[in-house]
Amino acid sequence: MSRSGVAVAADCVSTFEELKLRKSARYIIYKLNDTKTQIVVDKSSADADYDTFLGDLPEADCRWAVYDFAYKLGDGEGERNKIVFISWSPDNAPVRSKMTYSSSKDALRRAFNGIGAEIQGTDFAEVSHEALLDKVTRK
Repeated sequence: MSRSGVAVAADCVSTFEELKLRKSARYIIYKLNDTKTQIVVDKSSADADYDTFLGDLPEADCRWAVYDFAYKLGDGEGERNKIVFISWSPDNAPVRSKMTYSSSKDALRRAFNGIGAEIQGTDFAEVSHEALLDKVTRK
């Protein structure tokens, strides 16, 4: 349970575990339910690329997401993966939404084991492919 009193639905964790095992999803987007009492899965996709993922983030409302980010460090190196937790809070989202999502984030984040990086985004540049690549390859 979060500071805001919001609970995490059981399918949030089970869907995340499947993503970790690379079974069913490349990314998962989470949201608050209509009554703002529970965090639920909004959308997930197994075969979408990063641009499709970004297109699934709302332009004027908050969300959380987990993305199984694949990248290469350099020539000849194999592909690597890091699971990235994204807090999406665009500047033009309603203030109440930003406050509720901010105070509920820790409940969701604590439910996940195996997050490799975390990023906060208030606009699409902050969650761009390049921004994530920079975050996961920083020493």
